[in-house]
Amino acid sequence: MKKKLLTMVLAGAMTASLLAGCGGTSPAAETAPAPAAETPAPEAKAEAPAAEAPAAEEPAADAASDVDYGSGEIKIWVADNVVDFTKEKAEGFIKDHPEFGGYTILVEATGEGDAASKMITDVTAGADIYGFAQDQIARLVTAGALEEVEPGNAAKVESENAAGVVNAGKVGDTLYAYPMTADNGYFLYYDKSVIKDPSTLEGIIADCEAAGKNLCMDLGGWYQTAFFFGTGCTLTYDTDDAGNFTKCNIDYDSDKGLAALKGLVAMAASKSFVQGSSAGDLTNYAAIVDGTWDAGVIQETLGDNYACAKLPTFTVDGQTYQMSGFNGCKLLGVKPQEDEGKLAVCDALADYLTSEEVQLARFNAVGWGPSNIAAQNSAEVKADPALSALSEQFAFTIPQGNYPGDYWTLAESLRDSIVGGDYKNADDAALQAALKSFQDSCISYAK
Repeated sequence: MKKKLLTMVLAGAMTASLLAGCGGTSPAAETAPAPAAETPAPEAKAEAPAAEAPAAEEPAADAASDVDYGSGEIKIWVADNVVDFTKEKAEGFIKDHPEFGGYTILVEATGEGDAASKMITDVTAGADIYGFAQDQIARLVTAGALEEVEPGNAAKVESENAAGVVNAGKVGDTLYAYPMTADNGYFLYYDKSVIKDPSTLEGIIADCEAAGKNLCMDLGGWYQTAFFFGTGCTLTYDTDDAGNFTKCNIDYDSDKGLAALKGLVAMAASKSFVQGSSAGDLTNYAAIVDGTWDAGVIQETLGDNYACAKLPTFTVDGQTYQMSGFNGCKLLGVKPQEDEGKLAVCDALADYLTSEEVQLARFNAVGWGPSNIAAQNSAEVKADPALSALSEQFAFTIPQGNYPGDYWTLAESLRDSIVGGDYKNADDAALQAALKSFQDSCISYAK
């Protein structure tokens, strides 16, 4: 448990940060003079006017000024495209807080998808502050790689950020991470000179086939749920406060699951279909299901024909469904520290790096969508085509919770079977058998 002193330290640091940000004076310069000593003043001075009282008393010391924060290096892991941005902001924060001047900043490129595995492998050697995808939080808590968010920051974090992202940073009722983005989802990018109507999958496939263009989507676990959740299926896991998986809630072995699997098989059978959702590795596409992280690459590729939309509908056996999927976020975590002084600096820095100011600056620098409510409502964020499409798609998705690592491997195996044509001519009984096997495996991961 953190010492009570840590909350006082952070409160002092944040006050200083706010004053520095507003161009104000330091806390010490603004503090009223300390009370007069309890020893009575000499009788000769007792009746002197207040204006003549001595004015040379020292200001009260800042509550955090006597704290020894220590010194050393703070290692931060973030995605490659925000390394320079994060280094600039973190070093600026240390410069604005001389009391933290004993620390240097090291920022290394480690993507949100890899950070958890690296931290779990060796927590001691891992980063002090690191970005990670929300679905990794249970593993990180179980491994002892996350310190709970400083209680003095928690109320502010919860009030200033979108509720779904705040909940993603919790295990049980405890907040373990600072919300950083609300843009971890997928939607449709398309070439508006080729795609006449992006609202239906069948229309998109027809337009791509006619133009000799590709329709790209990864049919693996994260994107695969666009079909299963679209037909009304459920696949979630319950966890206890320690992050252990206790129950799998799944109904893929059903008529709804059968419809979703048929939709996946039909899409993969199109001559326009290309497996993959990483725009930088794909060519000749007129439609691609991807996220905001590839907006720049896709816009450069499509040029003036660049357009974005929510995911389309798809039709199976005469019934139409809206493609769904996950919505999610990036979180910033702090590793537990033996040194309370260093922990205070890490908490203050993580709080700053996820503040409204920095989230908006990060959006302007690299296009990451803010989780901070005020930043989300800024004019520049609302004008972004990709974020607008993602926001529309979020209405049809579910927040991504915590999933066992084995689930993702299983879902990739199902993808490989679909893309490889294993189910191309399969009857309903064979497809249902595949779904039952998939469902039984998912349930087994929570036992």
